[in-house]
Amino acid sequence: MDGLIHIYCGDGKGKTTAAVGLSVRALGAGKQVVFAQFLKDGSSSEINVLKGLNNAHIYFSKTHRGFYKNQNEQDREKTKSEYRELFEDVINHSQNGIQLLVLDEIVAACKLKIIDEERLLHFLKCKPKELEVVMTGRDPSQHLLAFADYITEMKKIKHPYDDGINARYGIEF
Repeated sequence: MDGLIHIYCGDGKGKTTAAVGLSVRALGAGKQVVFAQFLKDGSSSEINVLKGLNNAHIYFSKTHRGFYKNQNEQDREKTKSEYRELFEDVINHSQNGIQLLVLDEIVAACKLKIIDEERLLHFLKCKPKELEVVMTGRDPSQHLLAFADYITEMKKIKHPYDDGINARYGIEF
């Protein structure tokens, strides 16, 4: 069966949560899953769980310099280089019998020009036929949307952050 392409986008909570849920479902079915995070430091609770599951291969940058928008130009160049290398590692790993690839926050990484969107589009065109791909993040480009077989938008109606409540460990991260 051919693998399809999913985009989980929008301004609401739940994009990564949905990607983790699909990963758990695939792992429960005995599938090989690569879960790669961009713009995150790998310390969120869901990564802790996925690391302990058989057939889950987790990727994230070992160096985190805070929010990209707050980095100086030198740190931004290092961040770009590290995430581009991470992306290539993930692509290479996904060529070898992986059934599900999650690219968490790849949409934002493309929007910020950290990951070259043309490189991502080329990968999507040439991906292994059976590979299912999930991409998450806000405001995907029309080019990415055109590649998707599934597009799910998470819409924020109300969020505690708007009232000054910070993200809580085990709930939001």
